[in-house]
Amino acid sequence: MNFGSGTDPIEGSRLAISILDYFYNLNATTISTTHYQELKEYVLVTSGFENASFEFDLNTLSPTYKLLIGIPGKSNAFEISKRLGLKQEILTNAMSLMNSKDISIEDLLKEIYDNKIEIEKEKQEITKNLNQIEMLRKKLEKDYSDSEQKAILLVENAKKEARDILLDVKDEATKIIKEMNSIKSKKNVQDLYDLKSTVNEKLKSLSTYNNQSSKSNLSKEDVTIGLNVYVIPLGKNGVVKTLPNSSSEVEVEIGSLKTNININQLVKLNVPETKQKKILPKQATNSFKSKTISNEINVIGYSVDEALPIIDKYLDDAKLAKLETVRIVHGKGTGKLRAGIHAFLKKHPHVKSYRMGSFGEGEMGVTVVTLL
Repeated sequence: MNFGSGTDPIEGSRLAISILDYFYNLNATTISTTHYQELKEYVLVTSGFENASFEFDLNTLSPTYKLLIGIPGKSNAFEISKRLGLKQEILTNAMSLMNSKDISIEDLLKEIYDNKIEIEKEKQEITKNLNQIEMLRKKLEKDYSDSEQKAILLVENAKKEARDILLDVKDEATKIIKEMNSIKSKKNVQDLYDLKSTVNEKLKSLSTYNNQSSKSNLSKEDVTIGLNVYVIPLGKNGVVKTLPNSSSEVEVEIGSLKTNININQLVKLNVPETKQKKILPKQATNSFKSKTISNEINVIGYSVDEALPIIDKYLDDAKLAKLETVRIVHGKGTGKLRAGIHAFLKKHPHVKSYRMGSFGEGEMGVTVVTLL
């Protein structure tokens, strides 16, 4: 509603104030439009009331329809009249007729209005900058994630390449053993058995290490200064130099490099104590193995990749110990491990034949192997 229009401005403004007070005392929500300066001033100093206005663009002499809460509207009569071509002489005389109080209030309103506009512009600029910062943050997170994935992929490829090299060496050793067996050179065969056993140990170690290094095995309580760890994103071994901070980060020394990294990116390395190995004479090897090797090996719980190098070494040792038959316990499970072992035995140079265990042993998941 527009209070007090069509009547004396002074009486109209007083009447409008009185009506607004009446509605306020009734706890009624009221929206009123006005050009009365007295009404704008009253709202500025009276609790329970709030000024508002729509922004007006003086350059285009048109409203923007942007609502400004807390800012009383300005009539802009002099400025609009000037833009429309009213003589400056008339405008100057009109401004001189305004009393000092009206001028002060008008200047105050103009200052408030201009400040509000400036604040709104700054707010828009801040919002724009925050949006750009958020976009940059997301891009940096994506770039870091991509780099981390590339580092992990490089490490995995390096492990696969190392395993392939060891497998090639093992295959080559097996071929040479077959050739040496055909010419009955026992000394060279023994040397090659030792080489093949070493390769099998390397394959087993690599398989175990791959499983351990796929994810972190550390908690804050496990971390001590001097702990040997594997840094997953970098694919390097290092030594912990500090205890975890509030963000679960520690300082790790990798060669000459020191870097902070979260403990969920570290794997504890089990570094065995160095022990002096007792070197046995070559001629004593066979007799030693024949006394210590069992006629049964248990690989339940291993994957196919983990079990095959272990079984291969066991068959080599069993052959050297001159065992005629051995048993491989692999369990029933899904049958995947058994199938992998049988495919492996079918091509093994020491295996004459193999069968599932009899007398109910097959229910246990046992394969009986007859050696050449």
